[in-house]
Amino acid sequence: MDFNMIPDDVSRFDNVYDVLKERGFIEQTTDDEGIRNLLGREKVKFYIGFDPTADSLHVGHFMQVIIMMYMQKFGHTPVVLIGGGTTMIGDPSGRSDMRQMMTQETIRENGLKFKSLFNRFLEFDEEWEYTPSGSVLGKGSANKEPEAGKAICVNNADWLLDFNYLEFIRDIGSKFSVNAMLRAECFKQRMERGLSFLEFNYMLLQSYDFYCLARDIDCKIQFGGNDQWSNILFGADLSRKLLGKDDYYGMTFSLLTNSEGKKMGKTQSGALWLNAEKTSPYEFYQYWRNVGDADVEKCLRMLTFLPMDEVRRLASLKDQEINKAKEVLAFEVTKLVHGEEEAAKAQEAARAAFGGGAGGGIENLPVVEIGAEALQSTDKEGNELGGLGVAAFLTKLGLTSSNRDAMDVIKQGGLKIDGEKITDPKTLIKADSFGEDGMLVEKGKKKKVIAKLK
Repeated sequence: MDFNMIPDDVSRFDNVYDVLKERGFIEQTTDDEGIRNLLGREKVKFYIGFDPTADSLHVGHFMQVIIMMYMQKFGHTPVVLIGGGTTMIGDPSGRSDMRQMMTQETIRENGLKFKSLFNRFLEFDEEWEYTPSGSVLGKGSANKEPEAGKAICVNNADWLLDFNYLEFIRDIGSKFSVNAMLRAECFKQRMERGLSFLEFNYMLLQSYDFYCLARDIDCKIQFGGNDQWSNILFGADLSRKLLGKDDYYGMTFSLLTNSEGKKMGKTQSGALWLNAEKTSPYEFYQYWRNVGDADVEKCLRMLTFLPMDEVRRLASLKDQEINKAKEVLAFEVTKLVHGEEEAAKAQEAARAAFGGGAGGGIENLPVVEIGAEALQSTDKEGNELGGLGVAAFLTKLGLTSSNRDAMDVIKQGGLKIDGEKITDPKTLIKADSFGEDGMLVEKGKKKKVIAKLK
């Protein structure tokens, strides 16, 4: 595995704080100058927590991964914290409702899948192991110091699942002011709709994570998305109170939003996943190829390792030329997540699709299989039609959200099958409509799939 994804000329700065600032990541810190000086004078352990609420990381996590990659590039030690314990409760931050409860087994399996994805981006010291103390204030231990320049992984299930609750409330809960907690932004937005006592505990548990890592392995900084600001503040404060030191810090990063302030990484079918089985490299590439013109600069800056001079040059392109910048963006991000070979395939397929032909690269388009039984339909009297209406066919392929949407596409001349424009909404798709290699179905200029009969 090649972990040298970040080129040496990515920045003119030699302090990673300045690099992260230059790329526009940093949103808030507990002490700008203190953190900058710390990162400049020593190599530190820092952590980011990831609750395994799904079986894959998504693009919202990817920004955090990139930040860890920068920190590792500059010699610091990333501590990946898998929230096997905190996921049992669920983080109320940024949510209008309570998370669905998950079983311990599902959480454990999801955590293992998270770790396998992290292995693609960070180099870990796999020999490093952590052993918790078994008591709330007892010091846990590690078998060794992490190898220089390598990441380590911990799971807060190790210290959260088996502790004594009364001991925890006495030793940790006594350090928290309920009044201060209720002023925290993460709770404010939930107070009107209802905040369960279960969720109210989340801040204590995340703060305790920081304390455990500070106490046991000398972790000095917690990073997180901007929605984690309150949790990070309380964690740094708890560590200072219990350990009697001042050098514990927090830093949050901008969430990945578009020019309208909406979170990026959402598609019609759901989240944009980093797992190829959940979001294909082609779909992943196409998402970034189709971002708005106003979002190109931000995405190039935050999601690629291109030097800033090149980011600015590409972002300055106008009109049709901006599409060249979008191609670079899509290729670079897909290369980071899925590798250069898959990125090249996706780009070739996308160029074939945008070019309007069924030539080179078409074999890399998404394939949708449909069973012969799905092509059966009847008229209003119940008579077999011998095929499926083309509007329903489009919807089954996932190219339209409804038959009505499909009818609009057909009426507007936006449908082609094997290069032929389909304008008759009564057209039937039959089993013998499919060639040996399937059929090319095109909705407009941007959406193309190969439909195959099972």
